[in-house]
Amino acid sequence: MGQHTIKVPDVGEGIAEVELAEWNVAIDDLVREDQMLAAIMTEKATVEIPSPSDGKVVWLGADPGDKLAVGAPLIRLEVAGEGNTEAAAELSTPDEAPEAPVEPPEKVKSEEPSPAPMPPPAPMSPPTGGARLPRAEGEKPMASPSVRARAREAGIDLRRVTGSGPEGRITHEDLDRLEVGADIAGPAAGYQRKTSAEQIKVIGLRRRIAEKMEQATARVAHITYVEEIDVSALEDLRATLNAARQEDQPKLTLLPFLMRAVVRAVAEQPRLNAHYDDDAGIIEQSGGVHIGIAAQTDAGLMVPVVRHAEARDLWGCAGELNRVSAAAKAGSAARNELSGSTITITSLGALGGVMSTPIINLPEVAIVGVNKMAVRPVWDGSAFIPRKMMNLSSSFDHRVIDGWDAAVFVQKIKTLLETPALIFIER
Repeated sequence: MGQHTIKVPDVGEGIAEVELAEWNVAIDDLVREDQMLAAIMTEKATVEIPSPSDGKVVWLGADPGDKLAVGAPLIRLEVAGEGNTEAAAELSTPDEAPEAPVEPPEKVKSEEPSPAPMPPPAPMSPPTGGARLPRAEGEKPMASPSVRARAREAGIDLRRVTGSGPEGRITHEDLDRLEVGADIAGPAAGYQRKTSAEQIKVIGLRRRIAEKMEQATARVAHITYVEEIDVSALEDLRATLNAARQEDQPKLTLLPFLMRAVVRAVAEQPRLNAHYDDDAGIIEQSGGVHIGIAAQTDAGLMVPVVRHAEARDLWGCAGELNRVSAAAKAGSAARNELSGSTITITSLGALGGVMSTPIINLPEVAIVGVNKMAVRPVWDGSAFIPRKMMNLSSSFDHRVIDGWDAAVFVQKIKTLLETPALIFIER
C-alpha cells in the first residue's frame, strides 16, 4: 500500500490562495475514483475536488474556513501500489512521526483505608433579615413598584421569589440574586431560562459576503435615491402577456420589465453601466449590459448574471434569468454566470419593505433595489383612487456618480415602468 497526496489545484485567474469550504469525507472513509472529497472557494466560484483513485482517507490538511495556498497538501489517501513519492516524503516529516505507545502506569495499592464518604450537607437555614419562604397559595407578594416593574420586564413571577426584606418584602437584591440563578423556588410554568451560547465560525460563502460588504461600505461613498413608481399599467400588461404566452415561454415577473428599463436607461447614461477601479482612478464603461440579480440561496447571497441583456427581448431576459437563478440556487452555476456584472438589481419581493439602502456590488457604481408592491390611495386631482405602487431604492457610488445623474437615471426608469409600452419602442 502507498500514500497519495492531493494538493490544492491551480484554479487559474492568478489566484494564489483559496478557502476550504467543506469536507465531503472524514478520516478512515473509503472513497472511490471521482468521488467528491472537498470543496474549495475562490472569490468568484466554488470548485469541487474529486478523488483521482480508490483509496482510504488517512489525513486531512485543514478545517473548513481555513485558507490554503495553491499547491499546498489538502488530503492524503492510502492507495494500492506505491502512491506518489512526494507524498511519501511529506509523510516522513518529524512533526508527523507516529508517537510511541505509552504504557499505562501500574496501579499502586494503597495501604491506607479508603476515606469514609462525606456526609450530606446540612439543610440551609432560612435567610436572615426577616426573610421567609415563598408565600402560601393566593398570598400577594410584597414589593415596591420599581421591583414589580423590573420583574415584569425580566419575566419573573414574584409569587415564586423569596423576599429578604422586612416581613418577606422582595428587594432589588433578591432580583439580583435571581440573575445568577439563585433563590427562586422554580421557574414559572412553561418558561425556562436559556443560558447556552453558540459560537459559529464565519466561513465559505458567508465570509466572502462579509468581506465584500465590508469593502463596499469602507470604500464607496454611497448615495441612495428612493422614488415611488405607479406600476398599475405594468401589472395589467404583465397579466395580459402571461395569459397569452406560449408553452415554451417563461412566466413573466416584474424583473424582466425592470431589466429592459435598465438597458434603456443606461443607454442614455453609460457611466452608470461601469466599473470603477479606484486604485487606478479609471472608470471602465461597458458596452454590454450584464445585469446581476441578487438572489438568496441556501448557502447565502449570490449574484447570478444575465449577460448582454441589451441583446435580449422581454422573454429572453425572463428565460435567462430563470436559468442562471436556478443554477445559483442548485450550486451548479459556472464561474462566468456569477461574475462580470456591470449593474445589479436586488429585490426581496413581498419582503422588500417600504424602502432600503442597497450596498453596491463592487466594482460596479450603481444598484437598483426593488421594494414591495402594495395598493395605495393616490390623488388624481379630484379624488383618491387605488393604485398599485412600488418604491425603487437605488444606490450609487457618489465618488463618480453625481446626485443629479442618479436622479435622472431613476426618473427614466420610472417613466418606462409607468408607461410600459415605451419599453417596446426601439430607437
